[in-house]
Amino acid sequence: VQLQASGGGLAQAGGSLRLSCSVSGVTARGYVMGWFRQAPGKEREFVAAIARKGGRTDYAEAVRGRFRISRDNAENTMFLQMNVLKPEDTGVYYCAAAFRLSSAVILTTPGGYDFWGQGTQVTVSS
Repeated sequence: VQLQASGGGLAQAGGSLRLSCSVSGVTARGYVMGWFRQAPGKEREFVAAIARKGGRTDYAEAVRGRFRISRDNAENTMFLQMNVLKPEDTGVYYCAAAFRLSSAVILTTPGGYDFWGQGTQVTVSS
C-alpha cells in the first residue's frame, strides 16, 4: 500500500487549500482513511477521518466547520478541503489508511493506522 499526499503550499489566513491523497497498490474502498498533521515541536494530531464508503466522517474540534474530508473510491483518492485557514493550521499534513471490513468504522488515533503517506507542508501566514 502506498499513499501519496499532495496539494500543500502557502496560503494566507482566511484562504483555502485542497489536499489530495492518492492510494496505489490496493483498492482504496477497503480502507478507512484519515488526515493528521504535525506542527514543529508538537506531536502528530488527528484532523479528520472517513469510513470506507464515505458514509461516516469525524473531525477534530479545531477544524470542524472549516475542513471537509471526502473520498472518491473509483479514483482511489481522498481529499481534504481546507477553508478559512488559520496560522495554527500550519504543519505537515499526513494521510493514513487502515484495512477494515466494516463500513461503519472511523479511526481518530495515529496508532489505528497501518499505512502513511510522506506528508505535504501547509503554511498559513497571518
